[in-house]
Formats: sequence, structure tokens, C-alpha cells
Amino acid sequence: MEIRTLRYFLAVAREENMSRAAEHLHVTQPTLSKALKALEDELGKKLFTRHSFSIALTEEGVLLRNRAEDLVSMADKIEQEFLTLDDITGGDIYFGLAESYQIRYLAREIRTFKETYPGLKYHITSGDTEQVTEKLDKGLLDFAVICETPDERKYNYILFPEADYFGAIVPASSALAEKECITPQDLAGQPLFCSEQSWGNDIRPWAGDTFLQLHLEGSFRLSYNGSMFAKEGLGILLTLNNLIDTSPENGLVFRPLSPRLEMKMYLIWNKYQSFTPIAERFLKQIKNSFAR
Repeated sequence: MEIRTLRYFLAVAREENMSRAAEHLHVTQPTLSKALKALEDELGKKLFTRHSFSIALTEEGVLLRNRAEDLVSMADKIEQEFLTLDDITGGDIYFGLAESYQIRYLAREIRTFKETYPGLKYHITSGDTEQVTEKLDKGLLDFAVICETPDERKYNYILFPEADYFGAIVPASSALAEKECITPQDLAGQPLFCSEQSWGNDIRPWAGDTFLQLHLEGSFRLSYNGSMFAKEGLGILLTLNNLIDTSPENGLVFRPLSPRLEMKMYLIWNKYQSFTPIAERFLKQIKNSFAR
């Protein structure tokens, strides 16, 4: 199975049309059709359902698309790494980032680093801990920023200089907006929004015995989306500080949880990882900076 054939497959899956995919790839339609037929024969599975004017993926095709995207991304990353091995002014670094106000520290380091290495190209993927560590484990990322204690058997890490803390996002007109802080008892019986990761790992132990009285109305991986539901009065969003606009004109307020629930942030990378020169230099800089 060749990377080129996987690129052909992904183009057809994306365009859902053989002619458009062939045009995008700069190959003839017969060449593309022959390559995909050979791929189906090699795997022994039908990957597409062909209609009059479009092509749809079968279940097996969806599975291959998910795997092929990772394989092609890895091939691109390897190629780029070798192209920049001798480049002393730049190169590519790949980050996977959890949502946090502490990302400002990473952005600050990248800005400083680019002043010395103007050829730096950085690539950002956002997601929760599960999403970014999955890509890190596959070798698609150089570094990840997560908000739970890293598995020391798998990862090396640096602790960010500061920690976030949880609070409740509620409409300014809500009775809870009058309180200085929010307790588990305040949330009992209320419709709540939270990420699934934080609900199980953070809110559950924080709420203690009251957790059984808490109701998760819906889960969001992006706090901004959850805040729109809170703004409409559909529930209370539990999230980290400084992620949501709580200016008076936005009509939302942030009230910290009590007892205080902090969230530490970690920059992690795989143990025994081989870095490109540019990634190695960036890691050295951020270690020195965070240590101060």
C-alpha cells in the first residue's frame, strides 16, 4: 500500500467525485480509477458506493479514511523533518493544545523563539487531553499541552508557571451571579454543561457526596459553544477562568467554585522521542524559561 495511493483515496473521499478528485490531483480519471480499484483488491473490501453523480464511502471506506489521514500526515511530517535537518534558522514544530488561558505562556515562547529562528513554522491542533495525546502517541505531534497529570511511564513534561481554576458561567441576571463563589450545593438540581473529561476527573471529586445531585445537561469540548447555551439560560457552564468573555455587554459572569478547584497545565512529549533540531532548541528554551 503506497502513500500516493492513499492520497488518491483521500482526495476522492473528500471530493465525493472522481472527476473533481482527478483534476485536483493532476492525474487522469482512468489512472485514478485504476489505482482505487487496485486498493480495493489489495484490501479485499469495497471502499466506495458509486452513484450517478457522486461517490460515498462504505463503512470500510470510513475506517480507511481515518487511518489514511494519520498515515499521510505522518509521511508529510517525516518528509518535512528531513528537509529541514540542515536548516539552522527554522523548521516545523507540531503542537496539540488543550483549551486554557495558560496557553499565553506557550504563545509568548513561540514569539520569542521566532525572533531567533524566523524560519520556524508551527502547526496547532486543538482538543481535549484524549484527542491531543492520541496524536502525540502516533507521532503526529512533537508536543502536547494537557490539563491532567501526565502518565510518567509514557511522557516527559514541564509544568506551566501558573494554574487555571474552575468556575461557573451564568447569565448576569441569574441569582447565582449575585454570589461571590459557587458551591456544590448551589449546583444541585441545576442543568449543567461541562466537558466529559472535566466532569469525571474534576467535578466529581470536587462535589463529593453532592455529585449524585448534579445533572449534566450536555457536554462540550469547546467552552465557547457551551457559553452560548448558558447565555440562553439553558444551563450553567462549568469551565476554566479567562476562557469566556464576561464583559458587561456580553451578559455573562464567571463565579469561581468553592472550595477552589485548580487545574495545572503540562507541556508533554513522548519519552525517548527523537526531535528535529528546531524542536530540540525550542524545548531547551522553554525549559529554561519555565524554570525561571
